[in-house]
Amino acid sequence: MKAISFYQPLPSSDPQSLVDVTVTAPVPGPRDLVVEVKAVSVNPVDTKIRSGGGPVAPGAALKILGWDAAGIVKEVGSEVTLFAPGDEVYYAGDVDRPGSYAEFQCVDERIVGQKPRTLSFAEAAALPLTTITAWEMLFDRMRILRGDQGAILIVGGAGGVGSIAIQLARQLTDLTVIATASRPETQDWCLKMGAHHVIDHSQPLAAQVLALAPEGVTHVLALTRTEDHYDEIIQAMAPQSAIALIENPNRPLELTKLKPKSISLHWEFMFTRSRYQTADMAKQGELLNHVSHLVDAHQIQTTLKEDYSPLTAENLRRAHQLVESGRSIGKVVLAGS
Repeated sequence: MKAISFYQPLPSSDPQSLVDVTVTAPVPGPRDLVVEVKAVSVNPVDTKIRSGGGPVAPGAALKILGWDAAGIVKEVGSEVTLFAPGDEVYYAGDVDRPGSYAEFQCVDERIVGQKPRTLSFAEAAALPLTTITAWEMLFDRMRILRGDQGAILIVGGAGGVGSIAIQLARQLTDLTVIATASRPETQDWCLKMGAHHVIDHSQPLAAQVLALAPEGVTHVLALTRTEDHYDEIIQAMAPQSAIALIENPNRPLELTKLKPKSISLHWEFMFTRSRYQTADMAKQGELLNHVSHLVDAHQIQTTLKEDYSPLTAENLRRAHQLVESGRSIGKVVLAGS
C-alpha cells in the first residue's frame, strides 16, 4: 500500500523530511479494525516525532506518523464486536503503532468512534485526538461535573485542543469559559467556538482574569507556554482549584507555588490508555461516539480551519510547517490520496 513516512529527523522544509513510500498492508489483530483512511489531520505530536522528539524516538527504521483519521472499515479482527465492514469511523489511534499517513491503518476498536453523519471525512478527521485530550482533561483528570460552579481558563484557546475544549466546556458544563488568544483572528475564532470571554495572553493574565472572575478561576487548561504564564495563572486561580497540562514545559515549574492555595495539578497524555491497555480503554471510543451525537445535534462543530488536500508528502510537509509555526488556528486537514 502507499504511505508517507520518514527515515531520519529533518526540518519540515527539507524534501526528505516526509516521503512517499510503499509498505505492506496491515493485518488485523483480534480486536483490530483495518480502516481505509479517507482523511487525516496534523497534530504537534506528528511534528515532534518527525523532528526527533516526542513520545516515540525516531531512528533509522521506517515510521508512519499520523494520529488523527477518518475512514471506512474494510476488515475486522476475529474478536471485534463494535464495528463491521462499511462503517464510517474516526479515531486518534495509538502512538506506539503505525499511524494514519497511509492508505490503510490497523486500530483497536475500543478507541474508535462512529464518524458524525453530518460531517465529511475531512471535517471529522479534525476532531479525534484533540477531543479525547480535552475531554480527558475536563472530565477524567479534573473530574468536572455538570453542576459545578465557577470559571475555567483555557490558555491557548485557538489551538486544536483549545478549540474543542471551549466547545465541550460550554456545552457540557455550567462553567464560565474564559479563553486566551493574542490576535484578532484567533480571538474571533475563540468566540466562534463558544467562549464567554477572550483575553490576551500576550499581556499579563491575572488582572484580566480577575476582572471577569473576581474570586479566581476554578479550573485551568494550560495548553501552551505554561512556564511563561505560570505565576500569572496561579495568581488568577481560586483556592482549592485545579490546573491540567498537556505539554512538557521548557523549564521546570516550581510545584510548591501551588501549595498555598491547595491547587491540584493534573497531567494529560491521551495515549496512556492505549499504551498501557488500561481496563477503561474503551472510554475513548465511548466519548468519541458521544461527541458524534453532539455534532449531529449541531451542538459541537468541526475545528477544521485549513484544508491542504490531497494527502501527499509535499502537502504534509506544508501542513507540518504550519503547525510548527505556532500560528495555526484550529486544525489543518488533508483528505484523499
